[in-house]
Amino acid sequence: MTTRRQLIAARFGGAESYDAAARVQFLVANRLANRIASAHAAACPPTRILEVGCGTGFLSEILRRMFPDAVLTVTDLAPKMVERARRRLAPLGGETRFLAMDAECPALAGENFDLICSSLAMQWFADRARTLARLAGLLAPGGTLALSTLCTGSFAEWRAVHAQQGLVCPVPSYPDRHQLDADRPWPVQGRWNAETILDRPGTALDFVRELRQIGASLPREGVRPTTPGMLRRLLHHLERDGAVTATYEIGYGLFRMPARQGVFVTGTDTGVGKTLVSACLLRAWEASYWKPLQTGIAEDTADSDTVTALAGLTAERLHAPAAVLAAPLSPFDAAEREGVSIDATALALPTVIDHRPLVVEGAGGIMVPVTADCMMIDLIARFALPVVLVARSQLGTINHTLMTLAALRQRGIAVAGVILNGPPSLEARRAITLFGGARVLAEFPHLDQVGPEQVGHLAEMLPPFGALWHGRPDDGDVTPR
Repeated sequence: MTTRRQLIAARFGGAESYDAAARVQFLVANRLANRIASAHAAACPPTRILEVGCGTGFLSEILRRMFPDAVLTVTDLAPKMVERARRRLAPLGGETRFLAMDAECPALAGENFDLICSSLAMQWFADRARTLARLAGLLAPGGTLALSTLCTGSFAEWRAVHAQQGLVCPVPSYPDRHQLDADRPWPVQGRWNAETILDRPGTALDFVRELRQIGASLPREGVRPTTPGMLRRLLHHLERDGAVTATYEIGYGLFRMPARQGVFVTGTDTGVGKTLVSACLLRAWEASYWKPLQTGIAEDTADSDTVTALAGLTAERLHAPAAVLAAPLSPFDAAEREGVSIDATALALPTVIDHRPLVVEGAGGIMVPVTADCMMIDLIARFALPVVLVARSQLGTINHTLMTLAALRQRGIAVAGVILNGPPSLEARRAITLFGGARVLAEFPHLDQVGPEQVGHLAEMLPPFGALWHGRPDDGDVTPR
């Protein structure tokens, strides 16, 4: 453990009156717990839970009451905090282990968890992105990562009085929404939400004392502690306008690991080449294939039949559609025309029968209606698979592609990359990378004839599946195999 980490552990471990001053910490733990409960309302409860940065056990106690049968692993950097959490949970029973552990170097190799959570500890991570990636690596397939953290804007009043005196505030810098989004581990799906909490300490002196009581008074690196005389001036200015307010900007992140390895192939519009791309991915990765909703068979060959022929699929790699509809319309319109009812809530990824990745091909673009209250993007979010977006390279693709990427990002859906179909376009490639924040995985040329041989050649242009699964989508272009 580094000296800085030792100082943090000592500050929190020495916070004897933590609970009395931790009003905001208690409130945030409850609100994070509410988000966890909502995420598991329609799913099986987690059986293995890891909490990092437990403090005195605010969230730990809620988790134990919420999931009484779960095996709970409670950890904190400060051994004294772990012991306090142990005392809090002792009357509740259940299988719980308590570990003094640095979340940045979790000593849990070989273990995995259905739920990993942390309330107001993440702001202390020295390397946030790497730590989150390590924690995500401990998630079981389909597992949930639930986090809360202080964000930019926290303690704005205290920072302001320091600035008025020409001083650097010792309170650490906290991330903004953009930084949090950039640090989201790959390939989990989810997004950050924020709220502002206004705390009302009795006096300015109470505010400073309570920072010490909760162990949060450690100055950031390179900033000297405030002298007593200057502290008196700062407290005077903080109270000058009457009641003291302390602003807490809180970020809440809720993320899910895909239930299995794979991608969801969607397009900027219909007829853009999703089936061809799916066939190429199947050939490149020896993957399995599922087209959950097949429409348009009255006028064209079913996509499942096409990819079977192009990619040489064997029976065990092909999963049957949940619905096959005749009209070349959206699933919603085609089903309505045939008097068929689609139950979107019943659509689930095929049961894993091997370790192959799964290629799921959507119908049309992301805003195509599946039912009256479900769009294709809703299915993508529920399946939690990273998206491979197929787009034309011709004029207009920049607008269509960037709008689609923005919609996916708004829903917290990971994008594995974009495949362009048609004549090479430097402008389209640059716009997708620069403004869309996505990689162009390949540029497929126009083909006068498409058959297994051509699909084989195109498949060689694609990256290995592992380069998507273990890499980050914003690390630059993927080098073809």
